[in-house]
Amino acid sequence: MDQKELQQLVETVSLTSFHLPFEHQAVFNRRLRTTGGRYHLVTHDLDFNPKILDTFGMEEFLGVIKHELCHYHLHLAGKGYQHKDRDFKQLLKQVGGTRFVRSLNEHQSVPRYWLYECTNCHQKLYRQRKFNTGRYVCAACHGRFHLAKDEKIAVKQ
Repeated sequence: MDQKELQQLVETVSLTSFHLPFEHQAVFNRRLRTTGGRYHLVTHDLDFNPKILDTFGMEEFLGVIKHELCHYHLHLAGKGYQHKDRDFKQLLKQVGGTRFVRSLNEHQSVPRYWLYECTNCHQKLYRQRKFNTGRYVCAACHGRFHLAKDEKIAVKQ
């Protein structure tokens, strides 16, 4: 889905669920990490996390759109638009929006490690970052390290 399709979808959801037009910009924002969307109080624009659509599908994404549109329409109407306000909770329940988006942290990749090995005692080291093997020696035998695998491995062994 591109920006034009998102704008059209938000306008359609606004008309069908709220019976009010959406007259501002709706854009994807890849920098959003822990939230599904964001409403800007000053510009009245909406940002959406594209990972929600990619990870959970259209049904969850429509819930996020309705959630952000609740903030939008209530703020423009001068009513309580914050999560704690009764007006927000009632409107969100009425239109069927999601109160919280499911966590994206569960769907992140497994941490990967660089595997280093001592040339003398064959002790293994797992590191998240590469390091200069010429500057460090093994604590057990004072031998040199070398990079055992040239790619990151998925789990510690």
